[in-house]
Amino acid sequence: MKYYSLNNLDIKTSFKEAAITGIAQDKGLYFPESIPQLDADFIANIENYSNEEIAYRAIAPFVGDEIPEDKLRRIVAETLSFPFPIVPVEEDVYALELFHGPTMAFKDVGARFMSRCLNYFTQGEDKKITILVATSGDTGGAVASGFLGVENINVVILYPSGKVSDVQEKQLTTLGQNIKALEVSGTFDDCQDMVKKAFLDEELKNVSLTSANSINIARWLPQMFYYFFAYKDLKAKGKPVVVSVPSGNFGNICAGLMAKKIGLPIAHFVASTNANDTVPRFMGSQEYTPKATVETLSNAMDVSNPSNFVRILELFGKEFGALDGELTAYPFTDAETIAALQKVYTENEYLCDPHGAVGYLGLKKYMDANPGYTGVFLETAHPVKFADSITQNLDIEIAIPAQIESVLHGKKVAQQISSYDELKDFILKK
Repeated sequence: MKYYSLNNLDIKTSFKEAAITGIAQDKGLYFPESIPQLDADFIANIENYSNEEIAYRAIAPFVGDEIPEDKLRRIVAETLSFPFPIVPVEEDVYALELFHGPTMAFKDVGARFMSRCLNYFTQGEDKKITILVATSGDTGGAVASGFLGVENINVVILYPSGKVSDVQEKQLTTLGQNIKALEVSGTFDDCQDMVKKAFLDEELKNVSLTSANSINIARWLPQMFYYFFAYKDLKAKGKPVVVSVPSGNFGNICAGLMAKKIGLPIAHFVASTNANDTVPRFMGSQEYTPKATVETLSNAMDVSNPSNFVRILELFGKEFGALDGELTAYPFTDAETIAALQKVYTENEYLCDPHGAVGYLGLKKYMDANPGYTGVFLETAHPVKFADSITQNLDIEIAIPAQIESVLHGKKVAQQISSYDELKDFILKK
């Protein structure tokens, strides 16, 4: 499988190089040269296959022969070493819980898969890779955990000061070893802009930089796995399946749409956002006009210019009519998010996190207007990661899982920066 730059179709590379470099030399995102098609018989009998086999079959065409089958199967098995339960919430509505991994966030899957791919690709090579990543919450912790102690790889994580939860901050600032955290005075978009500028900087061209955000294909593509697992578990319900995805940088829902393109029969996708509503407004006006980022309860989705939306447009040949038939997008306020948290907990005895609550709202809005579906919303992080907002709005205490307890008492180590020049100096001195 070859990958081309979305800025220039003539720039093509391998899975290995795309994973190592993160973005193309012209700074475009990589996109697969062709969309593989899964065997129809496999999809028709998906309930007879293990999650590991399903995931291997989904990802193997994108990797090709660049990782031997036995090693790719081991990478998949290590990536999926925790459960992905579908939990009934109300009639025809289910939560897909993606928070049972080491950092209790959906990004564990992509980070674990990517770290193991890079570990394979760099074995025996006498050079170090620096992973430069911006986080609005969970990406940082997942990347830190996934790459902790991996030989020949250093990780530099930028996060917006005061705009991630206490637990999220602990997960990316307390591990030490090859993990370094930079606390940025600004928003997530400021962090992301710094990362993009570093990749454009000619003075850093001799530093082997790559990204572990969902712009990297090795982080983005394995997120397809969730949708296969959900469909497998819900297929027996006998109704078409609609999936609502809490969406910030739009990598997760883009992976879901790719899963559909390669053969998974998900009927429809809902992109559920908070007040950062660039995509919902685009779906109404066909004008892409990002505004200033708004700070919300669902902080991991506080993204006003989602990087992966360009990939979604590419999936549909930049034809709005085709995209509009597959994707619906709704924004929701913090007040609506809090009301959903309270409703689902009191009426259905299910505790969402703020992002899952936004996903629930989008699913319900779509299903109310379009009956006849089995619906699933993604619970992307454990509620304990947002304990303050949960406690304030539901007046309950949340038990602390072992994965979180292990980092709560760690010492925060982070360098504060407020400009790109400070980031550049940090990279050059490493």
